[in-house]
Amino acid sequence: MKLSIIIPVYNEAGTVEEIVRRVSAVEVGIPKQLVLVDDASTDGSPDILRRLQGGHPEWKALFHEKNRGKGAALRTGFAAADGDIVLIQDADLEYDPRDYAALLQPILDGHADAVFGSRFLGGGPHRVV
Repeated sequence: MKLSIIIPVYNEAGTVEEIVRRVSAVEVGIPKQLVLVDDASTDGSPDILRRLQGGHPEWKALFHEKNRGKGAALRTGFAAADGDIVLIQDADLEYDPRDYAALLQPILDGHADAVFGSRFLGGGPHRVV
């Protein structure tokens, strides 16, 4: 079992290193693969991603030559991911990787095929059949 974490990036030079550090540090109980997709950033984000990937051959850094939007970046990431579970992590620090365990547990326990997090619902699971 492996978790692929797709991180779409567009002009996130100020936060991308920190989110990669946080994602790398969080323990989820299964191997992780980071898939970083830059959507033609103009602020130096591509150079940061290349540098970060340098020491991590298990990570994938992908680069759009033209800005195509977050949806296209996610599709590129999905195509490159080879994990059994795929998680989306925005690069702007809005979502906390420490929440991964709660998101993954229903899948790992065999109770869910998909889990969606919401900062609006508050703590605790809400089940939809």
